[in-house]
Amino acid sequence: MRDTRESRLLLVLLIAIAFALITVDIRGGEDSPVDGARQAAAAVFGPVEDGVATVVDPVGDAVAAVRDSGDRHDRLATLEKENAGLKARLGSGDRNRSRLGQLDKMLKSAGAGQYGIKGAEVIAIGAAQGFSWTVTIDVGANDGIKRDMTVLNGDGLVGRVTTVGPGTSTVLLANDPDFTVGTRMEGSDELGFASGQGDRPLRVQLLNGKAKVRKGDRLVTFGSQADKPFVPGVPVGFVSRVDPSGGDLTRTIYVTPFVGFTKLDIVGVVVEAPRTDPRDTVLPAKPRPTPTPTVTVTVTPSASAADGQYQQEQ
Repeated sequence: MRDTRESRLLLVLLIAIAFALITVDIRGGEDSPVDGARQAAAAVFGPVEDGVATVVDPVGDAVAAVRDSGDRHDRLATLEKENAGLKARLGSGDRNRSRLGQLDKMLKSAGAGQYGIKGAEVIAIGAAQGFSWTVTIDVGANDGIKRDMTVLNGDGLVGRVTTVGPGTSTVLLANDPDFTVGTRMEGSDELGFASGQGDRPLRVQLLNGKAKVRKGDRLVTFGSQADKPFVPGVPVGFVSRVDPSGGDLTRTIYVTPFVGFTKLDIVGVVVEAPRTDPRDTVLPAKPRPTPTPTVTVTVTPSASAADGQYQQEQ
């Protein structure tokens, strides 16, 4: 519409009529003369408003979810940056390339389980006298570490944080006799409690005395209330021995840990628990059995042997 004097007068007139209708509607209350027109408009535009609300509500929910998860994303971004710094600090060289491999394997395991981890190096070991198995790592309260956090590496469960200083922490290893963790068996979901035995396999008491267990079956952590001291789904080990079932309420099995506790170097502290239980997804793929070749030996009689047999028949 062209901006003319007539168009401006028409606009002023329409505004005046709108104000007049509003005044009449307010004064009329429930008996307003424009109530019928309002109901007709509601009947026409109501379905359109509902459709728009249906589309907009999920968008609003998604925005709220993103807003609520902002702190989590910021935390994970910080952890990724810190772990990248650790990778850069390791540098190059044969030994450091091995350590980088450990770090990469650990980060892949953490990604599979959706664990937010803080990478660390083992800088000291505790006295093994009296079967005390501990290590000291180079992260502490200044890095967000707290007591009773799960510690893992690329192979599986390492232990839990027991004491925390400003820049270092002490980790009780899973093979320590004072260490106990709830376990769940892959596939069957049989529950139990694993206890450390020093340099011997972990001793696991299954709650079901009639549970069917075979050598090679694998176990993961069951998890704790509020994810402390253990988050769920961390690989623990595989069954190496099964005690005969004697009809008891529980059953004892022995589990070889995935982690080598005498050669720890790069580990990770779980500072962000997964939103859902990763179940068995952190376990590595089972190796395929190598087929055993079958050798068939065929004996062919020699010509001299055949001639001798012929002469005997003569």
